[in-house]
Amino acid sequence: MKRKIIAYNFVLKEALEQLDDRFEVDVFEGINPKTNPAFLHALKNAEGIVGLALPVDAELLECAPNLKIVSNNSTGFNNLSLDEMTARGVMGTNTPGVLEDTTADAIFGILLASARRIPELDQFVKTGKWKGHLTTEQYAIDVHHKTLGIIGMGKIGSTIAKRAHFGFDMNILYHNRTPNLEAEEKYNAKYCELDTLLKESDFVCLMTPLTPETENIIGNREFKLMKNSCIFVNGSRGKTVDEEALIEALRKKEIYGAAIDVYRSEPINRDHPLLQFPNVVTTPHIGSSTFETELKMAKLAVENLLAGLTGKCPKNLVNPDVFKKN
Repeated sequence: MKRKIIAYNFVLKEALEQLDDRFEVDVFEGINPKTNPAFLHALKNAEGIVGLALPVDAELLECAPNLKIVSNNSTGFNNLSLDEMTARGVMGTNTPGVLEDTTADAIFGILLASARRIPELDQFVKTGKWKGHLTTEQYAIDVHHKTLGIIGMGKIGSTIAKRAHFGFDMNILYHNRTPNLEAEEKYNAKYCELDTLLKESDFVCLMTPLTPETENIIGNREFKLMKNSCIFVNGSRGKTVDEEALIEALRKKEIYGAAIDVYRSEPINRDHPLLQFPNVVTTPHIGSSTFETELKMAKLAVENLLAGLTGKCPKNLVNPDVFKKN
């Protein structure tokens, strides 16, 4: 009898093929993991889970007595209750080092789209409103030689800084838990306090992971510190921003516009106020969503899974203490 694996939400079949010979794989997409009978039944015998954004908490772990590893198909792992998993000897892994360039392309892309009003002016053309020379009402703002403030100068933040520095001659300010000396040397980035960054930046790009410290890190006070000409970009997680505060800042014209790839609730509701602003670019969490990068991530997630199920220490283990228990 083959050992059971659960694949939850978007694991490319080209990656899952590595499991076919040795494991029974149950695939679940678009289900409620707390109420779906087939999923709950599969949990009883599952030794491994691979996939995206499955909330792994005490309730789920109680239903999965044979579980050995949860392999996230993402860099982030805030969906994993690591203390609960470690207490039960369950490994958790992620897929770092794969998506930095792809995500930086996407986030800098929506920054450009917002500054140059590309989605808005695309509709201007397609709806037949373009009748001749543009007026000042259709003018956008420059990106080159402006000041970009990056909150969270990790690997993706640094890759965004690289594009801004070498491609657009931008001045780079950043705020981070600790100084990033490599970014300072390579991209002439300057470390500063958060309030200074907010006051001096023409573009504020939020790239922090979601932690208790970063939840709602940008709210009413922070938007009021930004320039009226500032564009706010969120490529981190939806809960790092107070969305009501963002909506209020846009309504009061406290900022020029926004480019948003992540939301507090995903997918975002069609009637959400953010979707009513023409000066807000909205994308559906596209950071790593290219076929090439998603395939690399999926294959790495499967490699982590296989390592954990064959008695090896996965190279991307995020709760290393648990390996001592196995």
